Amino acid sequence: MKIAFLSFYSGEVYRGVETFVHELGNRLVKMGHKVTVYQNGPELKGAGYKTVTVGLKINYKRLNTYVSFLNYYGRRVGFFALKVLKRIDKDTDIIFPTNGQWQALFSSIWAKIHRAKIVISGQSGPGLDDRINLWTFPDRFVALTSPQKIWAKRANPFVKIEKIPNGVDLTKFGDKAKPISLSLPRPVILSVAAFDFWKRLDLAIKAVAHLENGSLLLVGRGPQEEKLKKLGEKLLPGRFKMLSFPHNQMPGVYRAADIFTYPTVSWESFGIVLAEAMASGLPVVATSDPIRKEIVGRAGVLVNPTDIKSYSVALEVAHKLKWGKRPLYQAKKFDWDKIALKYEQLFLDLTK
Repeated sequence: MKIAFLSFYSGEVYRGVETFVHELGNRLVKMGHKVTVYQNGPELKGAGYKTVTVGLKINYKRLNTYVSFLNYYGRRVGFFALKVLKRIDKDTDIIFPTNGQWQALFSSIWAKIHRAKIVISGQSGPGLDDRINLWTFPDRFVALTSPQKIWAKRANPFVKIEKIPNGVDLTKFGDKAKPISLSLPRPVILSVAAFDFWKRLDLAIKAVAHLENGSLLLVGRGPQEEKLKKLGEKLLPGRFKMLSFPHNQMPGVYRAADIFTYPTVSWESFGIVLAEAMASGLPVVATSDPIRKEIVGRAGVLVNPTDIKSYSVALEVAHKLKWGKRPLYQAKKFDWDKIALKYEQLFLDLTK
């Protein structure tokens, strides 16, 4: 089977979507399928799939307006899609756009012309972007959680919905990884996310500032970097760091922490970092919403992070409780090897 992924940011940033494409692509290749990832950045280390780099210039310092289709990044993704669709093999069986809007629309038209099947996964989460994805009428829309599946059926009842979560590589993330060295007071509270407003990392800074002990490590990059740095240094002097690591070093980063926290908005689709943290044995303190409840289960504490006092208490509770192997057992539900088999079966069902 010939499968094409369109992943604009792959090779340039490494977030949830890019992790999804890399991990799934590699496993599909091992299953004997021909996988090509069309991306803007260079080939990723460890990529077993074929990489085609488009190499459009993009200004990552430019702030986004979040106007669908017309914003700067949306237009770049659309231009990328047009260039890619001129190069894709006409006998491709499955086309899998991952960046939505223009890319989803153009890919849908291409798939209908060339009689390919189009699959879109709900990486954006319940909201306008995935509503647009659904109304491009893919052959299958993949919801990552049960709440998202219910939402998707309401958003477009004419599209068939499959539920397949994102995953974690249990061979990379676990107690065998060597912790990195951190000069921070214990307990170390870790958050891994893009430094964007909707990740709400400022709430984590304020909550840790309410604790007498402990420190906060933020790992990532993004437009809110300077704002978060100033706030962290002001509220957590000597107890705060902001760092960035390539993904292959992240197992050691998780192992250096005591607690993982993720105060994201309720409409975020998943949060692969939650599965990575749990696989590394960390208890999780995250937003109390239906999606996070399904992912975290009994492996952490869920809270309304906008209530800073309650958030700080939740961090204390998570540190004091004895979690044992509970986080790891929860992470095993999201084993990439099992998830890749579900995607393979979906693709086979669509093409038979």
